[in-house]
Amino acid sequence: MFQVTIQPSGHRITVNSGEAILDAALRQSLTLPYGCRDGACGSCKGKIVAGNVDYGSYQESALTEAEKRLGMALLCQAVPLTDLVVEVREVSAAQDIQPRMLPCRVESLTRAAADVMIMRLQLPAGERLQFLAGQYLDILLKDGKRRSFSLANPPHADVFLELHLRQMAPGGFTEQVFTRMKQRDILRFEGPLGTFFLREDSDKPIIFVASGTGFAPIKAIIEHAFHLESRRPMTLYWGGRTLPDLYMADLAGRWQAEHEHFSFIPVLSEAPPESRWPGRTGLVHQAVLEDFDDLSGHQVYVCGNPLMVEAARRDFTALRGLPAEELYSDPFTPAQDGPGAN
Repeated sequence: MFQVTIQPSGHRITVNSGEAILDAALRQSLTLPYGCRDGACGSCKGKIVAGNVDYGSYQESALTEAEKRLGMALLCQAVPLTDLVVEVREVSAAQDIQPRMLPCRVESLTRAAADVMIMRLQLPAGERLQFLAGQYLDILLKDGKRRSFSLANPPHADVFLELHLRQMAPGGFTEQVFTRMKQRDILRFEGPLGTFFLREDSDKPIIFVASGTGFAPIKAIIEHAFHLESRRPMTLYWGGRTLPDLYMADLAGRWQAEHEHFSFIPVLSEAPPESRWPGRTGLVHQAVLEDFDDLSGHQVYVCGNPLMVEAARRDFTALRGLPAEELYSDPFTPAQDGPGAN
């Protein structure tokens, strides 16, 4: 077991015998740059300032002999032979990750509700997508148009990319997904994109507000926070017209049972009388206003219907004292307009 100090941050990680530096960093929730994780792209290149490494297996195009003489190594392959000091930038914001255009294969299509499909995508062998929890990608259509969908899986669970798609108007991409698309179909995308992601440098309690498939990026953020073993109090308000709109309510319920610092409050706006719904009713952002007189000490993440997002922004800041800079949002605008086509 070896100690590796990352410069210039000064962060330290423990690397097991035979473990690559990148794997150890990600295991300990320290995010370093990477692309393929297979020694082929060079995205994870860092400088060995002190100590010795086994450089592992890699393609020479990703790490030349001249670069090795300068002390460079691919951190996805390099295994410490001694304690190390490594110079490499850390990923702390969206601008630290360059979007990529990649092909992918449809691994599975699972209908979570009558109008919601969970799509899992697999990248080519040896490829991984680095992203921040909450970001989105653009599916590139053959006619040159794009359709934006939030990533619903957290970065540490990146074997497949998970998207939550709501069926939209006839003739669009989602109709193809619901009626004609099948396993192993090939798509292309660009990503990651967007600035909706967890701000890890704060210890403020978090309120999440989602409507419909706006749950997708919030799911990724919450699972990322659990992975970090964050102890920040978190409350999820998830709104829909009827209960089937909360298509993963069981998952959110399990989170509440397993994490004492997490609460889940489902809100229905059109619960039919015969359903005898025992929970909260009305508009989801209104439920937050009913529960909190003061939001000045909170962070709020809001995702979903643009009207809901705007109402939350207006009312939380004007009526409950939420600092404008502590509200992060991802409005799901119509497909042709950009992010959140879910």
